[in-house]
Amino acid sequence: MQPRGSRLTAVLLVIALLGSGVAGATLSGADADATPGDTDTGVTPAEPTPSASAQDGSDAARTASCAATPPENGSDPDSDVRGWENGIWYDESIDVDQSDGVQRGERKRIVSRTMARVEAVRCVEFDQTVPVSVISREEFRRAQASQNVPERLRTFDNGKFEALLLVGEDNDSIAVQTENRGSGVLGFYSPQTDEIVVIAESAEELRLDELTLAHELMHAWQDQQFDLAGSPFDAKLRDQVNARNGLVEGDASYTETLYERRCSEGWQCLDAPERGQRGELANIGVYLLKFQPYSDGPAFVRMVRNVGGWDAVNAMYANLPASAEQVIHPLKYRSDPPTNVTLTDATTDAWERVRAPDRPGYARLGEAAVMMTFVYPYYDSGRETEIVPAEEWFDYNQSGGLSETDPLNYESNYSTGWDGDRLHVYENEEGELGYVWKLAWDSPQHAQQFIRGYQRVLEYWGGEQVGPNTWRIPDGGFADAFHLKVDGRNVTIVNAPTVEGLSEVNRDIGPISAANQSVETVADPAEIVGNETTNATANATTAEGSVTAAAS
Repeated sequence: MQPRGSRLTAVLLVIALLGSGVAGATLSGADADATPGDTDTGVTPAEPTPSASAQDGSDAARTASCAATPPENGSDPDSDVRGWENGIWYDESIDVDQSDGVQRGERKRIVSRTMARVEAVRCVEFDQTVPVSVISREEFRRAQASQNVPERLRTFDNGKFEALLLVGEDNDSIAVQTENRGSGVLGFYSPQTDEIVVIAESAEELRLDELTLAHELMHAWQDQQFDLAGSPFDAKLRDQVNARNGLVEGDASYTETLYERRCSEGWQCLDAPERGQRGELANIGVYLLKFQPYSDGPAFVRMVRNVGGWDAVNAMYANLPASAEQVIHPLKYRSDPPTNVTLTDATTDAWERVRAPDRPGYARLGEAAVMMTFVYPYYDSGRETEIVPAEEWFDYNQSGGLSETDPLNYESNYSTGWDGDRLHVYENEEGELGYVWKLAWDSPQHAQQFIRGYQRVLEYWGGEQVGPNTWRIPDGGFADAFHLKVDGRNVTIVNAPTVEGLSEVNRDIGPISAANQSVETVADPAEIVGNETTNATANATTAEGSVTAAAS
């Protein structure tokens, strides 16, 4: 048996890495308006993340019963059974020495036993063996950098991440995501080619990580059963991708957690390869936006399994979460569908709507994305500015330590109550971008709370209020003008390069001049809601993960 070490130590390591901007988890899924490299399923996090809580203590015993009982003489069964693959039982020892890299025969034995073990802990049966290859991180980075991205997709993606105040105009969002992925990915499963690729740090020692392999094998099973490349898994909106990955990644990550527990309780497991310095993240805000399904998804899956067993989890593949909100707040699953926000173009002839090829032409960003707008200043400022207090972003248990089940809370007073959104990106002849982002909230109080937090974020980036509902950031990556409109439970944000240009991007707001404007202050939401704080449904569990594709 090879113990995996303290999970609490792993959690603290992850948070330390995230705080310093070093890759500590992985990207998942893709933006339909982002780099095509995200279309592969199975981007496994670069560092261990917390396992399920202590209430999972009985899971090991229950999952062991999923496998058939190996004969005392060790003979093979007459037909394929759960917990046995290609002549190897899930509890067998195998002769493997990865000190000089993994050889072809060793790889086959490792893959077969890992498949049998995934069957045992997740109560599944593989239809066929999954091809597995190992490449170096440098080779993976070269492959990522060589991908071609349509220019309109790049433009739209830049507008989207600029609207979230995550990637400024002085950076390219596609390049940011490519660099993040190159540093953070441990492996992936591609539903297009039906194969797993594990990424090794050293080109000389192409070793397999057993937990990474287990996670990606779970994606292979998902694909065999539910076709991850087809509908409804071919998400085209950012919020849809985070929602889908909440199940797909959550299931794989939770399975990996159960697998790792068995390694610490009796299974003989392979030592994890050394994980050296992979390089810093290009942008931790973008990274953490895509990490949300890995944080909230395992708890979401565990909750469903505790109530209805694995059959209930399997049934969710026919009823995917409709929004990231339903994964962040599991009690909203199937009970609170997102509002279909409508938005009519009202630009002058000087502006043209940006429509990426083979994409919806608009973005729905979702609650997880909204949350990162408020969290990113904490990291950008070196942990000196807290729009969302650190004690709310990091989840601590009753004893004062960091929670092993859910170290990151993707909910806050400013983001909870999201009910839908729609973003349109526009471009003028000079290549300047503008956008209109309309958000629906559960109530006028939630809308006011969002505005309150959003104004604090504008101030962090150097914003000044220059008129009624009008702000201007004079310099830096987000140097633009902003007009904020609150209409009941709806909020509309109009962005343009200049204050005067706001009414060109959206004529409905009327002419706006930067000169001689009086300044109004938006009411404190605490006065509106009677000083009551809106709390969201608690979630649990973080783990490692990865998966498929495409989002606006």
